[in-house]
Amino acid sequence: QVQLVESGGGLVQAGGSLRLSCAASGRTFSSYVMGWFRQAPGKEREFVAAISWSGRNTVYADSVKGRFTISRENAKNTVYLQMNSLKPEDTAVYYCALINKNWLSTRIDEYDYWGQGTQVTVSS
Repeated sequence: QVQLVESGGGLVQAGGSLRLSCAASGRTFSSYVMGWFRQAPGKEREFVAAISWSGRNTVYADSVKGRFTISRENAKNTVYLQMNSLKPEDTAVYYCALINKNWLSTRIDEYDYWGQGTQVTVSS
């Protein structure tokens, strides 16, 4: 079993920044993809960003390109999401997720494990 624990959410004014962290523990395979998703009230969960095992390959939702950066530290089994120039429409619960193989994907149904989520609120 794999456990994912997110941290770093909070309340920030529009234009501000936050950095989310997600630590993985448990029985991960030797290489795995990690991603971030978010879900706003009344909306479906949506893809935000994902990163390959090596960190050389990343993919972003159009809505966050140029503002968010995903990165990882494999020695710490941790993935980060640096969020800059935040907008009120970025307000959501942010979830960390893991695919237990080196398969970069934007699809929710391809992720094997999920964290409990962390709230990000951006005030106008």
